[in-house]
Amino acid sequence: MKKFVLLTLIAITFLAFSFGDTTYIVEKGDTLYSISRKNQITLAELRTANNLSENDVLKAGQKIIIPEADIGTAAALSSSGQKSTAKISPNAPTSSYVVQKGDTLYGIARKNGMKVPELLALNNLDNNAVIKVGQKLKISSGNQFSQGSTSQTSNAPSSSSSTADSAANTTTIRLDDKAPDTRTYGSTVSSDANTKWPVKNPRITSVKGKVSGVQLSASQNEKVLCIHEGTVMYVGVYRGFGQVLFVQSKTGLIYAYTGLGSVNVKKGDYAVSGADLGTAGVDPISGKPGITFMVFQNGQPIDPRTAPRN
Repeated sequence: MKKFVLLTLIAITFLAFSFGDTTYIVEKGDTLYSISRKNQITLAELRTANNLSENDVLKAGQKIIIPEADIGTAAALSSSGQKSTAKISPNAPTSSYVVQKGDTLYGIARKNGMKVPELLALNNLDNNAVIKVGQKLKISSGNQFSQGSTSQTSNAPSSSSSTADSAANTTTIRLDDKAPDTRTYGSTVSSDANTKWPVKNPRITSVKGKVSGVQLSASQNEKVLCIHEGTVMYVGVYRGFGQVLFVQSKTGLIYAYTGLGSVNVKKGDYAVSGADLGTAGVDPISGKPGITFMVFQNGQPIDPRTAPRN
């Protein structure tokens, strides 16, 4: 019986990591930052999913939505304070949505089949935006949804904290330290001999699944070098990708170095081209040294082989 219960809990944890949002119950001493770290997502994702500002104070017993990990959205939201420039077709049909109690940008986007960066761009909002009841938003009308169809309750006194109950099908669990690897390998690909990579002479393998990028082979503990100068926007363990850092160029591209063994920079640092960012980790799929490398523009992946270098 104990074995069955244990296997059930493991299965629930796996499903929570793989297939959607979960609910976290705030404990004494918790902060948004500590919760984001504990659940291996970015602070920006956590704030957006719960319509919280940097000044909101959490209380023990409060319910917080832990959004499904999406490294593309994480990259887009990491450029804090900047307006999204995600491209929306000028001919795309839109409609008006009036914000209801408990709504979040994350929830509205998800229900309407949109990405958060697209919703922000459509409404000329920056990444720190907090919405209010009665506010009118533009949404893509390709997939309509009804307003106020889910009743909202709250265990916390502030209106922003009530947003955690807006997910209809959530499971209250504590997440484990490890998450399933969502990557799958495609074929080995080639690139121009003069193309600069974060590691020397890597074997380049396409990465598929929920993400699009490349897996780069490396030597054991090989240095990982910055291929385009920019500001370090995030450093931490990200669910399913191990130790991760984002570097944002002045043009807004996010260069994601993931699966690192160690990191030598911190958030806010300015990394010049060729700077030592850390070391390659061990790829859990092959068991050999390497990193997964991705480049994002407004949360959408672009081919790392053709992304600008300097």
